[in-house]
Amino acid sequence: MIQPQRITCVVGARPNFMKVAPAFEVLRRRGLQVRLVHTGQHYDEKMSEVFFDDLGMPRPDAFLSVGSGNHAVQTARVMERFDAELEQWPADLVLVAGDVNSTMAAALVATKRGAAVGHIEAGLRSRDWRMPEEQNRVVADHLSDLLFTPSADGDANLRREGIAARRIHRVGNLMIDSLRRHEERARSLPTLAELGLRAGDYAVATLHRPSNVDDPDHLRALIAALGAVAGQLPLLFPVHPRTRARIDGLGLLLPKGLQLVEPLGYLQFLGVMAQCRLMLTDSGGIQEETTALGVPCLTLRDNTERPVTVTEGTNRLIGSDAAAIGPAVARLLAGDTPAGRVPAGWDGQAAERLADVVCAGFVPMLEDCAPDELGPAQDVGA
Repeated sequence: MIQPQRITCVVGARPNFMKVAPAFEVLRRRGLQVRLVHTGQHYDEKMSEVFFDDLGMPRPDAFLSVGSGNHAVQTARVMERFDAELEQWPADLVLVAGDVNSTMAAALVATKRGAAVGHIEAGLRSRDWRMPEEQNRVVADHLSDLLFTPSADGDANLRREGIAARRIHRVGNLMIDSLRRHEERARSLPTLAELGLRAGDYAVATLHRPSNVDDPDHLRALIAALGAVAGQLPLLFPVHPRTRARIDGLGLLLPKGLQLVEPLGYLQFLGVMAQCRLMLTDSGGIQEETTALGVPCLTLRDNTERPVTVTEGTNRLIGSDAAAIGPAVARLLAGDTPAGRVPAGWDGQAAERLADVVCAGFVPMLEDCAPDELGPAQDVGA
């Protein structure tokens, strides 16, 4: 059994920050040596740097500057540079979060270095192997000594894949820890006034997944459908750099009422999301955040790795067909809104439960390779 004293937390892209920030703070408060490494997978200020200020995180101890590139290039850069980082500052435990390339690459490097790996947001599955995120999260899970799941479906997914029950810890949703801590401040910002919006009287849309933005005809259809929504109520569209590049490359004329803005900082976006009438998105994290906020969400995808947001929350999966957007929005505006509830463990205390597991110590996989009997995952209070 080991009780980690030296922990490296890895962040690389926008969704990682909200998941890692609460764990970083709690582990440091409990007296552990915690180092923060930013791979630089996202390096635009609004996609990365602003999060350190918004979430109150210290500047990273190391910035690996991997930048953009295809999946192989980006993954290779993270592996090479993170390996050098662990050579310089060996860690007992490496904490990774989510499902981006940095997550999988850092987990693999840590494993080969003999460090234990903890995966925040483990067990999510879309069962769509075409998604790079699905590939990343599966690899990271199977390399991890500690799998911190946000909900019961994550536990079940991992057990079906043969992962030992003693490695699975349902701690709840760390992203919601960040949301609960910063929600009041986010709502108080003058963002709505600056954007000319009124609380409860606008919608918000985000698009970034390749399946939605890389095909020119499909993107044109989505923009037209969003324009139709904007004809009914103001529609704010914070544009991901990837999506902006596709729109500009096609020379698309944007429909009247569709308000494009640059990516918002975490607090700005949280305030906008918390006070909107409905959300349209292809983002996994936004499905969770809207569920926690009680905001109706329409997810423009054919599948989701977060089914609890549909079965318990305020999310509806409407598919990737642009023609489905109009009828789904009409239903919501007519009052047919999901009466969701916040899932268990999404209470702002997930990081404390994670720290309880880490500080209690655990047997790493390197010392515990024997298969165990099938059994329930360990539930530590979520």
